Formats: sequence, C-alpha cells, structure tokens
Amino acid sequence: MLRSIFRLKIQQIDRACLFELSWGRGQQLGATLPYPEALTKLYQEWQRAYLGFYKMALRSRVEASGSGATVDRHAQLVQAEAMLLSEFHRWLRCQELFEIRTEIARAAKRLAEQVPIQSKLSGGCVDVFLTCNPIELERFPWEAWEIGTEFTGTVAIRFARTPVNIRAETIPLRQRFRRGRTRVLAILGDDTGLNFQGDRQALRSLASVAEIQFVGWQPGKAIPELKAQICEAIADERGWDILFFAGHSNETAIAGGELAIAPGTSMFVSEIAPQLQLAKERGLQFALFNSCKGLSIAASLIDLGLSQVAVMREPIHNRVAQAFLVRFLQVLAEYKDVCDALLAASQYLKQQQNLTYPSAYLIPSLFCHPDAALFQIEPFGFRQWLKQWLPTRQEAIALGALVLLSLFPPVQDFLLEGRVLIQAIYRDVTRQIPSAALPPVLLVQIDEQSIQKAGISDPNPIDRGYLASLIDKLSALDAKVVGIDYLLDRPGNDRLLSQSIRTAVDRKGIWIVFAAQLDNGKEVGGAPETGIAKRYWSLEGYTNALPQYVRLLPAKTDCYQTCPFAYLLAVVYALNQDPSASDLPKPRLNNRSDFRTQVFNYLNERDKPNDTVAFLRQTRLHPISSFVENFGQLWLRPINDFSIPPDLVYDRIAAWQLLDGNAEPLAGDRFEQQIAIVAPGGYDEAGVIPGADNFPAPLAVAYWRKRRVSAATNPDKFAGSEALAYMIHHLLAQRLVVPIPDLWAIGVAVLLGKGATLVLRKQYRGRRQWAIGLASATAAYILIGLQVYISAALLLPWFVPSVAFWIYVLPTLRRTSHG
Repeated sequence: MLRSIFRLKIQQIDRACLFELSWGRGQQLGATLPYPEALTKLYQEWQRAYLGFYKMALRSRVEASGSGATVDRHAQLVQAEAMLLSEFHRWLRCQELFEIRTEIARAAKRLAEQVPIQSKLSGGCVDVFLTCNPIELERFPWEAWEIGTEFTGTVAIRFARTPVNIRAETIPLRQRFRRGRTRVLAILGDDTGLNFQGDRQALRSLASVAEIQFVGWQPGKAIPELKAQICEAIADERGWDILFFAGHSNETAIAGGELAIAPGTSMFVSEIAPQLQLAKERGLQFALFNSCKGLSIAASLIDLGLSQVAVMREPIHNRVAQAFLVRFLQVLAEYKDVCDALLAASQYLKQQQNLTYPSAYLIPSLFCHPDAALFQIEPFGFRQWLKQWLPTRQEAIALGALVLLSLFPPVQDFLLEGRVLIQAIYRDVTRQIPSAALPPVLLVQIDEQSIQKAGISDPNPIDRGYLASLIDKLSALDAKVVGIDYLLDRPGNDRLLSQSIRTAVDRKGIWIVFAAQLDNGKEVGGAPETGIAKRYWSLEGYTNALPQYVRLLPAKTDCYQTCPFAYLLAVVYALNQDPSASDLPKPRLNNRSDFRTQVFNYLNERDKPNDTVAFLRQTRLHPISSFVENFGQLWLRPINDFSIPPDLVYDRIAAWQLLDGNAEPLAGDRFEQQIAIVAPGGYDEAGVIPGADNFPAPLAVAYWRKRRVSAATNPDKFAGSEALAYMIHHLLAQRLVVPIPDLWAIGVAVLLGKGATLVLRKQYRGRRQWAIGLASATAAYILIGLQVYISAALLLPWFVPSVAFWIYVLPTLRRTSHG
C-alpha cells in the first residue's frame, strides 16, 4: 500500500501552542498560534456530559456524584460534543496552520494520483503521527481533525499518536523464529459490574486466523497465584503477537498505568515491564486495552518498545467497548493493519451506533512507535500464502508480455548474440582467454580470390577438378582427416574428383568425411549417391545447423543412420589421436561393409576409452531440448562459444595459397594434428542456395577480428565452416556451454522479485538503501553470471530475468514515504 508519513509535534507553552510538522528527508514546517481557553472549558463540559450519560457499567472506577433534577443526558451530550468539535475545528482551521494542512493534503493528493481509482480506499493513505505535550492536549480528539475535507481527490488521512518519551527500540518485523497462526494472549481482569462474555465471543471469532489463550481472575483464585500466572503467560517462550486486556484500568502519574486484575487488586505496568520486555523480544507487537483511561498505559508500553497500542482515552461503557471490539477484530481478521481496524471501528460507532452510543467514536486512540511497521495478522495456510504470491493485474500483464517476447526466436537470437559479445569483452578485460595452442581445425577456404585465380566462371556447383587438386595437395601434406563442406549432389567432373579421393585413401589412408543434408530424417545428396566415393571407405554427416548452436545427436539416438557433420569429424579425429586405438578400423578401398557402422561399433564397444572419446560417446541433446524443439524452442541446446577468439579455434588458409605452395607457415606435422575442412570462404554463390553459406559475422567474432590481427579476415562475413569449426573445437575440448532458458530464469526472478516486494511493503523507511542494495545485487548477479559462463560453461541469462525482477520491485520502491 502506498503510504506517506508525517510527524506532528504539538506543544503548549503558556497560552500558545507550537505546531511542528516534519516529513521526508529533513523537511519541516512550524507554526505558533494562541491556545483558546474556551476549548478547555468546552472539553470539561463535554466530559461531564459524557460521564453523566455513561455513568453505569463503565470500565473504570468513577467517583459518585450527587443526584439532581432529571435531564435529557443524551441531548446534553450531543450538544456538548457539537460545541467541543466546533471550537476544536475552528481553532485547527486558523490561518497559521494553513501551510501545515496544505502540505499534508498535498501528499494525500499526490498519492491519490498514483493509486488506481478502483483501490482508492485501500490503495494508499497518509499517516500523521501526533505527539502532544502536556497530557491535557493529548486528551483532545485529534483523530476527528478533518484535514481532507478542505481538499478534493485525496486518499485517507489517518491519525495515530506517539508519546513524548520513547527509550526502547522496536522490532521492525515480526519475529519469524516461530511458525503458524497469530497468537493472542487475552487477560481478563476485574469484572465487577461488567460482563466479559461479549469480549470472549469476539476474540473467539479470530479462531480461524489466530490462536487465543485466556488468562485472568476466577472466584477462589489466590491473588499471588493470579499475578504469577499473568506474568508467566506474558513471558511465554513461544511468544505472542497480540496482548489483549479487558477490565477496569486507570491513569497514573507514575508506574505506567493501573490494571485491575481482580476485585480490590491491581497491577501496575511497571510491575510487569520485565515480562513485557521478554514478550516484545519474542514477537509481541500490538496491545489492545479495551478498558478506561489508557493514555499512560499506551505511553509506557510504547516506551518499552511495543509497535502499537490501542487504548480508550476516557472511561468506556461495557457495551460500547464490546461493540468496538467486535468491529475492530472483524477488520483485523481481514488482514488489515491495526490503524485501518481502529479507524473502521470508530467509524462504525459514529455512523451506525451514534444514536445509541453518542460520542463513543471519539474515545479510541492508537499509539505507535514511529519506527515500527503497522501490525496486521499475517495469512496462514497454503491458500493465503499462495494468494500473496500471485501477481497483480499490472504484474501479470507485464510478465505475460515479457514471457511471450522471451519465447520469440528472433528475440532469443538477439539477446544471445548480445550476451556472447559481452562475454567476449569480459574475457578480454579479465584476461581469461584460453592459452594459445594448435587449433584442432584447419579451414581450407575457397574464397573469391581462389575462384578468380582458378578461372572458375560458375562456382555453384563447385568445380570438381578444383576440389580434386585440393585433395591431392592435402594428401601430399599428410593430412589425416579431411572434411568436404560441399554438397556434391549435382553432376560435375565427378570422375576426376573420385580418382583423387581414391588415391588419397589408398596411399595415405586419409579419412574423408563428406557433407550431406538431413531431409525427413534421412541424409541425402551426399557423395555416395554421385559415385564419387563409397560408404565402405568414406563417411558423411549432415550439416543442417544454426550457426549459433552446436549440433548434437538427439537423446537416445546414435550415428548409424544419421550423424552431424561436425560431431562425426570430432569422433574420427579423437579416435585417430588416441594412441591406444591401434585396432581402429581403417578406410580401405577393399572394405565391403558400411564404414560408419564399423567406426561406431568400435566406438561403442571400447572398454576404456580416453576422456575425449568417452565424452563424445555419451554426449547427446538433453531430452527436454528434443521435446521443446517441436515448439520452436532451443532450450538447453549448447551454443557456439564465440567469446573464444576465432584464431584459437581454427587456422585458415585460402585454397589458392595452399595450391601455390604458400602453406609453409603451416608445414611440419600440423596437417596430421588438425582436421582439414575444404569449404566455401565467403564468395557470393556459396551454399545450396547461392549465398546461403554466408552469415553476418556474430558480434563477438567481429569484436575479436578487430582486437586480434590474426583473426581479421572477411570482417563482415561468417562462413558456415567457421561455425562447424567452433562446434568441433567445443566437442574436442569437452566444453559445451549450455544456456539456461530465459523462461526458467524469469520464474526464479519472479519469485525473488515478489519476495522482495512483500518485504518492501513492510519497510516504510530506508527505501533508498533498499534500492541501492537491490541494484548492487543485480550487478553482482550479472558479474557472477559472466564468470559462471567461463568457469562452469553455464549461461545464466540476466537481461530478461533482471527486467522481470525489477517489474516487481521498481513500483514498490517508487512508492516513496514521508519520514
């Protein structure tokens, strides 16, 4: 609930009254005006009329007065009340208080503009905490000050009181060391001339939301035993939330007030102060004294550190006290705070019971510790717990839009690319770039210059003779594993290419892996269909993949029928690099069984594979990934980690340089230690559909190309073979970065945001510190997420969940309070 807080100190010095209003961060106003002596006389006349009307069954001991002529006590009291309030309001409407009234009303108007129309009554309020000195000023009905009537379009202005002296701190939030329903201790005192049956019934109406325990005098109980029982009950180790007292009570100049606990026996508040202190430490926040003359009682209990105390300032009739209690507890059971409950009960006495109980609505007052949150019964049970966690209408609309956006693939791609760019910058700034080592992949790229030097007029389909010359060169350089990232499904000079491949396999034992396309669950368009090679001694894998993601086998599948191109190359390379794999099947032209079946039978049957082979053998897509793929989602699908500089992932050489003998920088045994992939290098016609193999450079890759000279080639294009190289690198490094779905992160952020909001709603002070703390926590989460990405290969989304978190928190933080 939106809430503005003011503190108004009123002090009488001789015949003048000083009003001091303070709020916010040190703002204050002051005014001095004469005290009208007529006000004291009118109050005394009203008090005599009040006591005369309610002279029987009062919850205090009133001295007997002489009897006189029969008068209309009701009319006398009504007239005295009207005269008192008229003079009281006239005094408070004086010009000297105009600025104070205006400031309070202005705050109410500001809140009214922030609160939705449908929730004006419960969506906001202005709380004015009054401190009066001396006690004669405190006896006036300040709660009847109608500031809001001078202005229109405002929220409720509520008055509560604070004593002059407050020495103890309060408990800012309800102690949570105990769980369960609200606990109420009801002390029933001396019932001489009274009937507590109505009080008992009213309290028992709280049984559905609170646990009530009664203690008090009964005929025949010894006084020492009664006092010990009361003290023991107050100090119960289980703690209390509410302390209730019914009976006779009275003000005292010292000792904190008098409570009649049995006929002829009283206890003073000072006597039970130690027990009250223990009760406060164990959770006691609110006390209700449904008895008479409670000003000194309230002041002493607030001074002890209780959060709020409700009392009757004047003697109160038994039936009035019970009518007030019934309505007060009804509102409290609706989980409203005690200020709302007291206001509602007073309004009930004024609007519905004024003919029967005139002036009764002027008697109740609420005293508050200025640093305490207003007490209210907290819902107990799963339904109530769940209800407070459900989103509001505005929260639901905002979160619904955010969830829909997070499920939209273009938005996912945009956020992912931006996140990986930030990750690359973080790597660079924190110097967490992997150490330089021989990249596992060598890209032999047929670029625009290679096509021009070779005199190829139409590179789509690629010239088979040119591919043959590259295979011959790689064979001469002792390449061990060669991938051909071209779909050789259309006829060309296939015989020449076939001869080169056969020669490389026969003489050098080169592993040849061809690219294919996955169509309706089958690999189609690969080399075996064109006669360039045979499945008995060559391999093929499909290249269908999104450049941002690593293509893996679905859960519970294998490579016998279909296999991703990059995964297949990684498996072949890992097996060839394993010294213990001496019995690995070799590509031979005289093989007569499917070579891929041989390879994966060997892979799956090995007893003690090395770490890389074991990792590749068990790596599959998560079942959730396979399921949500049917709905266009890519949850838990490993990404290509473009935060790693490209020159640490692959080497590259233009095809024309390889053929011209400019491969000396790559000489030695590098070709045996790398996977050579012959692939398009950015020319316009590359791809099954011309240009389809060329992608815009990912932002992280573009960043590295500017930062590292060795990677600065084709700055605007990103070939499909480069994405394949990243996939192979991650598989061989046994490091797959798995992104947590935004939707999951939103769910966690919503819980944290709602929890923070529930806490913030009880914090009426220090919201600036809360805002700084929550902003710092968000920044810390972002930094932790950046590091977890590197250390644990887990991408924790932070932009969308941060937005979700602040959708909850920001509106609450904006509800500024005065004071």
